[in-house]
Amino acid sequence: MAGINEETKKNLVAAALIAMERAYFPYSKFPVGAALLTEDGSIITGGNVENASYGGTICAERSAIVRAIAEGHRKFKGIVVATNSLKPASPCGICRQFLFEFGDFPVILISGKSDEVTTTSVKDLLPGGFGPQSLADFAAEGNV
Repeated sequence: MAGINEETKKNLVAAALIAMERAYFPYSKFPVGAALLTEDGSIITGGNVENASYGGTICAERSAIVRAIAEGHRKFKGIVVATNSLKPASPCGICRQFLFEFGDFPVILISGKSDEVTTTSVKDLLPGGFGPQSLADFAAEGNV
């Protein structure tokens, strides 16, 4: 993560792993934790929370962002997503869109089993994504 020191990265990874342990995943048996770094240096965590009516489930990435927004944060420097799979797992499509809403920042994916790490970015996860600028461009064209 460019511009983020090693100590902060370690803290993010540790927070994501703890969030993964606290997740609620009785149906998929697939725990996910996320640790979001805000512009002011705060670390906000989230875990996947499943529901018997599967559509009511929320992923760890969205959980962390919703919590950050509720705490007054709007700008983010990076996110770490932890799973217990052998290889790092990438965010689902709706999480990619949700992340895209708040800009382009580093995304670190880690495996809690193998310690394998993959680093990418929001824009690499969702190339050509639709976001706030898309709506501004549409309005600038005289469509609103």
